[in-house]
Amino acid sequence: MTVAPSRSVRSSAELIRAEEPVLAHNYHPLPVVVARAEGAWVEDVEGRRYLDMLAGYSALNFGHRHPALIEAAHRQLDQLTLTSRAFHNDRLAQFAESLAELTGLDMVLPMNTGAEAVESAIKVARKWAYEVKGVAPDRATIVVAADNFHGRTTTIVSFSTDETARAGFGPFTPGFRVVPYNDLAALEAAIDETTAAVLIEPIQGEAGVVIPDDGYLRGVRELTRRTGCMFIADEIQSGLGRTGRTLAVEHEDVVPDMVLLGKALGGGIVPVSAVVARRDVLQVLRPGEHGSTFGGNPLSAAVGSAVVELLETGEYQRRAAELGIVLRGGLTALVGKGVQSFRARGLWAGVDIDPAIGTGRDISERLMREGVLVKDTHGSTIRLAPPLTITGEELRTALGSLEKVLTEGA
Repeated sequence: MTVAPSRSVRSSAELIRAEEPVLAHNYHPLPVVVARAEGAWVEDVEGRRYLDMLAGYSALNFGHRHPALIEAAHRQLDQLTLTSRAFHNDRLAQFAESLAELTGLDMVLPMNTGAEAVESAIKVARKWAYEVKGVAPDRATIVVAADNFHGRTTTIVSFSTDETARAGFGPFTPGFRVVPYNDLAALEAAIDETTAAVLIEPIQGEAGVVIPDDGYLRGVRELTRRTGCMFIADEIQSGLGRTGRTLAVEHEDVVPDMVLLGKALGGGIVPVSAVVARRDVLQVLRPGEHGSTFGGNPLSAAVGSAVVELLETGEYQRRAAELGIVLRGGLTALVGKGVQSFRARGLWAGVDIDPAIGTGRDISERLMREGVLVKDTHGSTIRLAPPLTITGEELRTALGSLEKVLTEGA
């Protein structure tokens, strides 16, 4: 038997330097090189352990290498991984059935990444506007919210208000109207006979976990229903247990026309996304009008089905709600002690740090040295989104580390 030569073990510093000349510089990661992970913990090349309080921007809601998800992936890897949608596969029906039931909607359009789900929803909304609502050809508009984050494709950054995401990538796709988030009057003023849909995040993640006023989501639902356009909820970060409910819109008992899912739907194993919608909405698509070679592949469907099974028990939604109380309590105790303010729902929080203590990046690097991983956004704000599998003790450890960092930095 031929034995492959072993690769020399390189240090974290060496690996970071090795990336510099060969990787595009579209990220600015923290200087930690993760080599192994399990549950809420990761380990770097040198064996240092870190508590993961970011969870892959909610892609790891069930922690690293959840045994049920790993088992589902292994089992499917031994059977079938890809057919393309040129053929049926034996895992897709179960995935679509279970996901539709979980969300209370009718049909599923499986894709891969979150941005693909958003792009797909835009196409579906426009086609629905032309074929069902009767909007004149090429005149359909979609209303979105300022400070949104829905992805980074050319079309999606066309309606971003983040100049870092937009600058240098024009010309931009027309057909979008931007209104302030959490402003029903501005939303109503922007809707007219050309409006196909309103596309919003129930909670704005990248903006710093911005939670709208109570009644806003109900207002969006009532307004879209009254004006004859669709409500599209981007739940790619907020959905699948993160906020203490299966979907964030459930906090206001709202059922959108389309729900966009991703990140956690792949269990941290494979990229899986989906548009889940009413039957009459998704039925506007016909063969050849939209597709994806990997969308709905057997491996993704198997993992996605296992994710839905975990959520069907309600355990993870309850954990997020219960531990969310611990998170809020810990952050409340830090207000005025380095924390200026915070916004939290379930196991998700945006924390505004006193700029006199440091930027969000500064705080993230200090926490990394304490063995806790978080990520900054917009100046002195950090985001906390631990796996829903985190224990109360682990969560308190992370909050204690944050208090230490803030105290030392004061």
